[in-house]
Formats: sequence, structure tokens, C-alpha cells
Amino acid sequence: MRDYLRNRWIRIGLVIAGVGWTPLLAICALADAGLWHDPNPNPVGPGLLYFFTFWPALICVVVGIVKVKRSRRARTA
Repeated sequence: MRDYLRNRWIRIGLVIAGVGWTPLLAICALADAGLWHDPNPNPVGPGLLYFFTFWPALICVVVGIVKVKRSRRARTA
């Protein structure tokens, strides 16, 4: 697990996901809990942020996983 968290690609992907996904997920969670001023929110801005950060974050994490697995194979071979 430490190998994965040391990889720069994975860390960048997790930061992108944290910055891009947290606002929308927080609004949805607060609305479900009844703590948001609108019980049926339509958060366009956070939704667009989520949309534009989903694939880059996912791609960075996948590239990082592949790089870690390749480096593990190279060390054992």
C-alpha cells in the first residue's frame, strides 16, 4: 500500500479527486441529512467541477497503479 501512496501519479489523482469531487458530494450529503438550505439542490457549478475532474483523476490513479505494478515486477524479476 505504501508503494501506491508514494507514487506521484496516484497522489496527483487523489488531490484532483479531492478538490473536484468534494463540493458536489458534500452538497448532496448535506441535502440528504437535511442540513442544506434547499432540500432538492441543483448545484451546477460543483457538478461541472466534478464532471471536468472525474476522468483526469481516474486516469492519473490508473497510470500510477500500472507504474507501481510494473516496478514491482521489475524488482522481483
